Parts: sequence; C-alpha cells; structure tokens
Amino acid sequence: MDLLRFATAGSVDDGKSTLIGRLLLDSKSIFEDQLEAVEATSQSKGYDYTDLALLTDGLRSEREQGITIDVAYRYFATPTRKFIIADTPGHVQYTRNMVTGASTADLGLVLVDARQGLTEQSRRHAVILSLLRVPHLVLAVNKMDLVDYDQATYEKIRSDFTSFAAKLNIPDLEVIPISALKGDNVVNRSEHMPWYQGSSLMHHLETVHVASDRDLVDTRLPVQYVVRPKSEEFHDYRGYAGQVAGGVLKPGDEVVVLPSGMTSTIEGIDLFDREVDEAFPPMSVTVRLADDVDVSRGDMIARVRNAPRPSQDIDAMVCWMTNEPLRERAKLAIKHTTRTGRALVKNIQYRMDVNTLHRDQEAGELGLNEIGRVQLRTTVPLLADAYAQNRTTGSFILIDEATGVTVGAGMILDGA
Repeated sequence: MDLLRFATAGSVDDGKSTLIGRLLLDSKSIFEDQLEAVEATSQSKGYDYTDLALLTDGLRSEREQGITIDVAYRYFATPTRKFIIADTPGHVQYTRNMVTGASTADLGLVLVDARQGLTEQSRRHAVILSLLRVPHLVLAVNKMDLVDYDQATYEKIRSDFTSFAAKLNIPDLEVIPISALKGDNVVNRSEHMPWYQGSSLMHHLETVHVASDRDLVDTRLPVQYVVRPKSEEFHDYRGYAGQVAGGVLKPGDEVVVLPSGMTSTIEGIDLFDREVDEAFPPMSVTVRLADDVDVSRGDMIARVRNAPRPSQDIDAMVCWMTNEPLRERAKLAIKHTTRTGRALVKNIQYRMDVNTLHRDQEAGELGLNEIGRVQLRTTVPLLADAYAQNRTTGSFILIDEATGVTVGAGMILDGA
C-alpha cells in the first residue's frame, strides 16, 4: 500500500491539532477508549465540545497552554493509502521543530484561520516548505463555520495566498475550505459550502500522486551496513545493506563504489526474506556484488556514468537549531546519509528573512531558528547531490561534538 507523509503548519490556534484529531476520528482510526478519554478530559475542562486536539497534544505543557510545542507523529490508514502525520508547532520559536517535521514530508498542509486571513506565520511556513522542496502544498482555510461559510472570505484568502506562492517554488498547490471542529470538507464533503466544487481534504490526501516526486533516474545507495552472517548456510555471503535514495537497481547493472571508484556488477538484491528483481526508493535492501571490492559503511553505490562527484566544499542553506549562534570558523561534526566527518564553517554568506525573503549579507552569524546560506569545508568528501535534485543525498545535519546534540540541518545548493 502506498505511503504519504504530510506535515501540518500554520499559526497558533489555527486548528492544526484539531484537524488531525478530526481526520483520525472520521476515518475511524482511533480506539473507543481513546475517544472516551478525550471526551472526559474535555468535560473536566468545562468545554461544551470534544477537544480533538488532545489526541495529538500529548505534552502536559501543550495541554495546559492549548498549543503544540514538539512535533507529534500520528499514523493511520484508509483502504487506499497509509499516512504518517507530523503535527508541527506554530510558534516562531519552534521553527526548528517545524523544519524537522517537514523535512521528510511529501505534502505540506498549511492552515489559516478564515477570520484572520494570511498571517506572517502562514507565509513563514509556506516559505520553509518551499525551501525544504516539499512537492505538494495544501492551504486549508479553517474555521469556515465561524464566518458563516462565506465564499467571499475564502476567495480572498485563496487569491492572497496564490499571489504569494507565485514567488516561491511550489509546484502543486490546492486550496480547500474546511471546518476541523465541525468536520466540513475534512473527510466528507460539506453541505454548507455548495459553492465549493473541489474535493474534500481526505480525498485529496488519498489521491495526490507522489510516486513521481522521487528521483528514479540518479541511482544512489548509501551503504549503512556490511552483512556477513558467517553461518553454515551463508558461509561466503557478503552484502551491502542500505535504503535506496534514488534511481532503480537491478541485477546485472554495472555500478561504481564511491569514493574508491571501484566498479562491479550487481549479482543480486535481497530483502529480508526473499530476492527481488529491482529496488527503488525508499526500499531498504541488501545488494550483492559480483566482485570482492572494498565497501564499508559510508560508501555509496551508484551508476558508473551517473555518479555524484565527491567534494569537501559544500554550499548549503542551513537552519540553525540551538541557542549558541553559528559563527564563521566554527567546527562541527557532519552527518550526510550514512557518512560522517567534521566540518569547518568557512563563510556565512547571508541570513534569510523567511517572512520577506530579504537576504541580509551583513549577518555574521545565525541565531536560533534562523536560516542562512553557509559554506562548509569537510574533512571527508561528501557524495552529495543538490537538494533540489534529491532530498536525501542533498541534505545533512550538523552535530555539536561535545554534547552530541543536532544543532543544524542543511540543504545543499549545488551538487557536490
């Protein structure tokens, strides 16, 4: 069954958690005892309705404030597709959490309050989703019940957002009027908005085409583990396990192992319990090669005539995620696919204002939740592509070597 990962975004109180609760409820993806617990909690708080946001806001501080702080992941399925939802925070100070939740998403779901229209935070999250190259975006105009399902209100918000999105890299945009609290146009079409002829949110999530978003041209297999059972049954078995990041692998294909440059052909491709005829993203497989070449964790298997060029000079957009600012000459650990090394910050070219897209070239550092263009020099060559080409091989994380904490996330601008 096909899988869709999507992330919610928007300003505080736009109803992201309530919408997810409604999706789970109306798709019959929550247990009866869960619903009873939410109903009891809602009554104890004196609400005259069932607060579906409690299904996702699990932290005590989230429930006390009625906001989302951390990224909450929820899983559900319909007869046609499986879903992984990342409910991301709306506050400016939690931008790093939003970046984390949206980094692997196939679709971004931005909510706006129909009474408020587009806010600075709505635009901010749309810009971030564009920077992260999330291929599909849905603008959900929520709380339509509080504006009497007025078509003019919806059309103005749709027009404003469409004009703003024209400045961004958003290849697919859909605008849907909904009421998460009442359930209008969430799973079922609304009778209150006969003027809207589009699909419900759930129907769009079930039918949006995501298979073509993956890079099926540039073959990339970062090696995560060398499989050597050394058992009687598999005495001479040697395989190279990893998740396919791009392209299609088939037995008989001529491949190159990077960074050594040694070539061989694929002898076979194994899943856990069987051999397969091909492998493609995001399958996790074990590849057997015809020749005994030196392959270890951090290496990459690619096509001979279509391989990334190893480079130690990286030009990237970086989202900074910790209180201590990122400054030039800083030394950090870097992790790119399965390869690790150290990195030196050579230059901070500019800091981007994600609200106006202004580039501050005088900025000498990046603070918490800020995004900027950074040039790095790494101790090991990275086998990278441009992020626009491949979101897996075009991304990396920066780690504080003293604490082991992830302090930055990067998107490579030029293929290394």
